[in-house]
Amino acid sequence: MATASSTPLGASQEASAITTVSASEESVGQYDLLIVGPGVLGRIVADRWKQEHPGCKIFGHTVTTDHHSELIQLGIIPSLKGPVAQKVPYVIFCAPPYRTDDYPGDLRVAASNWNGEGSFLFTSSTAVYECSDNGLCSEDSPCVPIGRSPRTDVLLKAENVVLEAGGSVLRLSDKGPHVFWLSKGTLDSRPDHILNLIHYEDAASLAFAIMKRRLRARVFVGCDNQPLSRLLQTSSCRADLLFIYEQFWREIMDLVNRSGKFDMKFQGFTGTDGPLGKRMENYKTRAEIGWQPKYPSFTEFLGLSS
Repeated sequence: MATASSTPLGASQEASAITTVSASEESVGQYDLLIVGPGVLGRIVADRWKQEHPGCKIFGHTVTTDHHSELIQLGIIPSLKGPVAQKVPYVIFCAPPYRTDDYPGDLRVAASNWNGEGSFLFTSSTAVYECSDNGLCSEDSPCVPIGRSPRTDVLLKAENVVLEAGGSVLRLSDKGPHVFWLSKGTLDSRPDHILNLIHYEDAASLAFAIMKRRLRARVFVGCDNQPLSRLLQTSSCRADLLFIYEQFWREIMDLVNRSGKFDMKFQGFTGTDGPLGKRMENYKTRAEIGWQPKYPSFTEFLGLSS
């Protein structure tokens, strides 16, 4: 390790430099893991991984160094994203697309850091499914054709990079929209839009279970199978329907308000236009992976009986 300064390293700096060199020269362990985007989801995966594989090394690739000290305290070895000197057997990519100008390119770099042994997993989104009428969607449902939507284009192109490399894709439902909604008070969104959820802990446990299976080029879905709103066909009067829709669409935020877990209160949805959502189910994923969520519904997460 060279330095541009002639000033001798202090004792602590020298020890740190030696440790860094030694760590880079160590052989790769069979359970070493690279997390690209070690945010909330990645950190839960890291904690679970350390418990299951004590002694393994966990690396974290980030866009900036802002949270490196936090990662070190969590036992994650941080560095800026990019190619690594030694490839690792397990890679999970859970960085969002809005932090980069070339999301598929970032996935190619992540794939190049995988040695092809354990597992390579990309956490995508159920937004890629072509459904906007509150209809039912599962793992094998059609996706939005590439070229129709910039948002889904970037996700699908990233997924293709992963699948071509032999990695797998986990399409996740929303993991915490209620916090954002609370901060707004009201939203100009349709009250009849169906929402699918999954808790961060459940998303992490499902990702962990998939990586343990060492599967290749597969697509899975993560959701709780309990959408909180539903399309009702009880009246021909649109005004009556919108009133009914709003009651059910506000169900999620009513539950949040009733739970007593948050100081802020949500007032309601005010929109009348735009596409509807989809009703996600992942029975196929659950059966193949042998996985069940810790929180089967948002209601149970909030600690409410109904």
